[in-house]
Amino acid sequence: MSDRLFGLVVIIVAAGYIFAASLTEVSFLSDPVGSKTFPYLIGGVAILAALAVMLRPDAEPDWPSAGTFARIALAVAVLVAYAYMLRPFGFIIPTALAAGMLSYQIRPRAIAAMLTGVGLSVGLFAIFKFALGLGLVAFPKGWF
Repeated sequence: MSDRLFGLVVIIVAAGYIFAASLTEVSFLSDPVGSKTFPYLIGGVAILAALAVMLRPDAEPDWPSAGTFARIALAVAVLVAYAYMLRPFGFIIPTALAAGMLSYQIRPRAIAAMLTGVGLSVGLFAIFKFALGLGLVAFPKGWF
């Protein structure tokens, strides 16, 4: 049943994708696989793949418990909050908090999770800022 539901969801999303592509205006100087044809191809392949999944479903899987879904939802919430915290708080603090919380979910040891968060935060900042030359801000602008 779950494969058929998934296939139905993919067909609905692909149909919406094809509809959105149909609204795209094409200029007179477009290539053969242009701004409409390529999305049509992607949507069509997605529909064919969804039909294949629906017509030949696998055995019903063993779904995780509700607690596992709650932990996944918490991880998603942490990552969304991380994305919103980057600009006002700089890179190091939000990255340390997010990495620490996610590390705690993997292995619930508070001290190790905090050290992992701080280590990842500082290490990634050094790599991104100095090795890759990205224009990251370490801390909020008014702090230093």
